[in-house]
Amino acid sequence: MDTTINKLSKKIAVLGFGNPVRADDGVGVYVIQELKNLLGQKENVSLFDMGTSAFEVLFQLKGNDKIILVDAVINANEPVGTLFKLPASEIEAEIEDDPMVFLHSLKWSQALSYAKKMLGDDYPEDIEVYLIAIDNTKFNVGMSEEATKGGNKVVKILLEELKH
Repeated sequence: MDTTINKLSKKIAVLGFGNPVRADDGVGVYVIQELKNLLGQKENVSLFDMGTSAFEVLFQLKGNDKIILVDAVINANEPVGTLFKLPASEIEAEIEDDPMVFLHSLKWSQALSYAKKMLGDDYPEDIEVYLIAIDNTKFNVGMSEEATKGGNKVVKILLEELKH
């Protein structure tokens, strides 16, 4: 099978989580906005601002071959802006059979759990998670320079992947 053709037709959904009025916690949403500005509309790429409660978006994941999640991680014991990429095995370990969730605090692991249930056989096997280390989640619009730099690292990585 020609992998070039397969790669070109692959549909990818990128989900950014976070709360933009909680300082650095908004870095996932920041990444989505930057990708929208830099990529524009691409037929095979869907960009979703998951904010803090976007249950309805999960239904829109149907038909995607790959899911990429971007979120902040606090207490990582690494400098703010440090980037982590989780392997698929870590993500699968986070998926719960029946997660308890509050509609205004949906976490990516819970989102994946519900998406897996809702999509059934259409749930993509190709999943990546990018986490950016933060330490400030106080009520504040705007992110630190370090968190922004971490977000920009993810934007650069994803731009390269999504342009192809």
